[in-house]
Amino acid sequence: MKKGIIFDMDGTVWDSSENVAKSWTVKVHEAGYNDRNITRKDIQSVMGKTMNVIADTLFTFTEKGPERDTLLLSCEKYEIEYLRAHGGILYEGVKETWKSLKDNGYHNYIVSNCQAGYIEAFLDYYGISYGRRDDLIEDIECYGNNLRQKDENIRLLAERNDLTDACYVGDIQSDYDATVKAGYKFIHARYGFGSINSEVPYINSLSDLMDVVPEVIG
Repeated sequence: MKKGIIFDMDGTVWDSSENVAKSWTVKVHEAGYNDRNITRKDIQSVMGKTMNVIADTLFTFTEKGPERDTLLLSCEKYEIEYLRAHGGILYEGVKETWKSLKDNGYHNYIVSNCQAGYIEAFLDYYGISYGRRDDLIEDIECYGNNLRQKDENIRLLAERNDLTDACYVGDIQSDYDATVKAGYKFIHARYGFGSINSEVPYINSLSDLMDVVPEVIG
């Protein structure tokens, strides 16, 4: 038996919205849109969406097509640099909870709708080991790597790691919908950015997982 806990990023393990907004505003201004500012509230309103949807939502002051795509790419690249240097707000108990889960025989993973490099920037900034069986985070996947939707990437990661059972920990409705579509169990991070329209197991802090996970996947 190999049981995995797959984590969402934003609103589940950290809040990077303030620094993402700062980095995007720099590139928006550099592109000549000096009267446009990207705010923390703007970023939080689109957390969990794929990057193309985020661009269509926040960059309505640009022409859809090459102009918008170029600005998005510029923001994405600088965001990664900025987060590697400045990080975000790490939720309490992340490293400790991941270690406790691993010590109790579970395997930890991350799946996000973010751009390529975002998860790695987070893990590198906080010095969290990843990519190998003995690491706190054994594998990661995201929309930016393969342009696949979250349900596909949850299933992809679970299958390539030979998981016999798994649950996804996320904070917004689309996380729940993707998990159901992928065919796995869900735990709601109630402290995050959103609510869920179904009765599901939940946590009020990451440390609660030590009590909830055994009830969900044994």
